[in-house]
Amino acid sequence: MTGQFDAFGQKFRQFLGVSVPIPRILELEMSNRLNTTPNDMRAFWMPFTANRQFKKEPRLFVSAKDMHYQTHDGRTVLDGTAGLWCVNAGHCRPLITEAIRQQAGELDYAPAFQLGHPKAFELANRLVDIAPEGMNHVLYTNSGSESVETALKVALAYHRVKGNGSRFRLIGRERGYHGVNFGGISVGGIVSNRKMFGTLLTGVDHMPHTHFPDKNAFTKGVPEHGGDIASELERIVTLHDASTIAAVIVEPVAGSTGVILPPKGYLKKLREICTKHGILLIFDEVITGFGRLGTPFAAQYFDVMPDMMVTAKGLTNGVIPMGAVFVTSEIHDAFMQGPEHMIEFFHGYTYSGNPIASAAALGTLDTYKEEGLLTRGAELASYWEEAIHSLRDCPHVIDIRNIGLIGAIELAPIAGEPTKRAFNAFLKAYEKGLLIRTTGDIIALSPPLIITKAEIDELFSKLREVLIANA
Repeated sequence: MTGQFDAFGQKFRQFLGVSVPIPRILELEMSNRLNTTPNDMRAFWMPFTANRQFKKEPRLFVSAKDMHYQTHDGRTVLDGTAGLWCVNAGHCRPLITEAIRQQAGELDYAPAFQLGHPKAFELANRLVDIAPEGMNHVLYTNSGSESVETALKVALAYHRVKGNGSRFRLIGRERGYHGVNFGGISVGGIVSNRKMFGTLLTGVDHMPHTHFPDKNAFTKGVPEHGGDIASELERIVTLHDASTIAAVIVEPVAGSTGVILPPKGYLKKLREICTKHGILLIFDEVITGFGRLGTPFAAQYFDVMPDMMVTAKGLTNGVIPMGAVFVTSEIHDAFMQGPEHMIEFFHGYTYSGNPIASAAALGTLDTYKEEGLLTRGAELASYWEEAIHSLRDCPHVIDIRNIGLIGAIELAPIAGEPTKRAFNAFLKAYEKGLLIRTTGDIIALSPPLIITKAEIDELFSKLREVLIANA
């Protein structure tokens, strides 16, 4: 039989006009496919990207496994950012891949309005099991941005069903990031994300940020100074009156703006003020959720219980878009009134609890549980802390911040060219086989939770080389 196959292969090669074996032909075909750069990049208007620069010198990933990407030109890149803060379990993990494959062949889609499918309910129960006590209900979305919009709408509707319709104001924070939809950029506080889009939502105010480099530079972990800035919320309450304020939304750790940490006592103080005035407290845990700080959620790390938690990213390990909003029973039960045949909350999405996304999330939770990833950050935190602070002596480094498996290295900007120093570092890091993220002149790091100590050493060794070359 083998001889017959060899004879066939020889004739087939003669027909094709090639001399290499058939398996080698297939291997070369795969290799050529992976090394092919698209011949026309004009159609895709890329998000949050310097499109003209990118399309002159494309940086393309074609495959990934565990801690590494493979580029279109055959290089290996160590993932120092978990993709975009989301690939917490590492790339192409088998339980997730298999869960998606099985679900796609069994049930591809089921409507979420007045209908359902088993995995959406199974997933909600699994999520509630790892959430802070009291977070007993889940609404599904497709992204962090949609999760924020959902939470803001829940907050406004909750006060209305409770007879407090005068509570319409939403309070965010300077330098906060809550996605890119209108509600999110309204409560968010990053200028570049807001300035192009008109008046945004009305009735929104902002608390000050918690970044105090003059007092807290190079702090290891949660900074000592600045917790009293939470009292600014009292000033805002006095200005608008508590009877008009529906909710306060903050990131426990502000990630996208450059890893800004809450000073000691800050989040507890916010909780006290919100409770005192009947204001809902929303934690945006899109980045901090699912093990990033060494606990399932930042609410548990800081021992502060919000009224709602906004999540996405690590929920499905970044494989398929999905988000979830956790709410307390008090909020949920307030809507469960009136005739039972009536819809209680007029909100949702075509893909809420999508079967394949739900399967991916269940596979992700299985991976987290099997490998202890929701708490692994706590085991590596001190090693990570010492490694990142070892870069303090590098050129132009003016601050280093860290918590759990998140870190930031802030660079002095080039005079008259803000963001350029960090962006140059990003390009040099990519050339050296390291993926980092930059925002302004800040390098942000958040590796997959499967990272080893040896890979932490590799990451910071390469980054040291980058910072020295970038001087």
